[in-house]
Amino acid sequence: MDRRSALTCLGSTLLLSSSPLLHSPLLAAAPKKVDKRPVALLVPLTGQHAALGLSMERAARLAETDAARLIAFDTGGTPAGAQTAALAAMKRGCAMVLGPLTAAEVPAVTGAVAGRVPVLAFTNDPAQRATGAFVLGLTAGQVTGAVLRYARSRGVRRVAVIGDGAPWASATAAAADAMQGELNLDVRRIEVRPGQPVPMAGDAPDAVMIPGGGEAMLAAARNLKDTGIQLLGTVQALDHRPSALEMLDGAWLASPDPESFGNFASAYESRMGGGAGVIAALAHDAARITRTLRQKMALNRAGLLAEPGYEVATGPLRFREDGSVARDLAIVVATPEGYEKVATSRGA
Repeated sequence: MDRRSALTCLGSTLLLSSSPLLHSPLLAAAPKKVDKRPVALLVPLTGQHAALGLSMERAARLAETDAARLIAFDTGGTPAGAQTAALAAMKRGCAMVLGPLTAAEVPAVTGAVAGRVPVLAFTNDPAQRATGAFVLGLTAGQVTGAVLRYARSRGVRRVAVIGDGAPWASATAAAADAMQGELNLDVRRIEVRPGQPVPMAGDAPDAVMIPGGGEAMLAAARNLKDTGIQLLGTVQALDHRPSALEMLDGAWLASPDPESFGNFASAYESRMGGGAGVIAALAHDAARITRTLRQKMALNRAGLLAEPGYEVATGPLRFREDGSVARDLAIVVATPEGYEKVATSRGA
């Protein structure tokens, strides 16, 4: 990492005095009350996603270092495992549940919790709000809305969304469709099968949006190079390899705020070793949120909703009554040297 926030330590001053007034118990500050109940972190520590679950636990413990206040429960990455973990968390008197990771596990957790405590799920499936959980993951609607609003402000009118039929691509295309009236956009959905090229310059509109990342995004960048057609992407397209940055030069992407996420990633690398992705950052955010509420003796649903905003690794966010999360996202432009923030999308 090329930068890291410095922590400023304030030295304490020892005041010496013989005056009995200064030592009077009447002047002693009352100890601040702190909610000592633990919160539960439900992540897969065994099974297919064990490595990701471990990185999530480590990221969460960067925000809450007191092991007694953050208890990790292994879901195994299955609904049955998640249900068992949630029931165990309730028996331990946990004030909040952070997790689970996947959409398939969420109903099992909310069923076990039965509304007794808030559930902050890491899934990006907005449909899981119907279970009573808060959806903390970055949704396709959030990132799509953010980048399309910016594109429209820059004169983009016609957008082709290139999908491969994957769930994220379908959700991105649906979100773009839903924004046509609000933004006065003309959205065209195009399904591209493996090996099929994206539309050439004569067929493409003002901009082409690629929902995913990896080779699909790079192929689009190659095909649209020097055509004057703007390339748009979501957080999945972030690729820090020098060769990828050179290829993506000029693309507009929606992502967590680079500065706040960079500070988290630097701290994770320094403390834990290795890199941390956006999903691990969500676990860090959840633990940081509960720590804030703990200090205010508001470790409950009402307290969660009362806060006007939380400054976390993925950027400022706040919770809504319907279980959704309003979050600020950065719009970044890819350059050969990295990603440059050019705008902020508020409350996506």
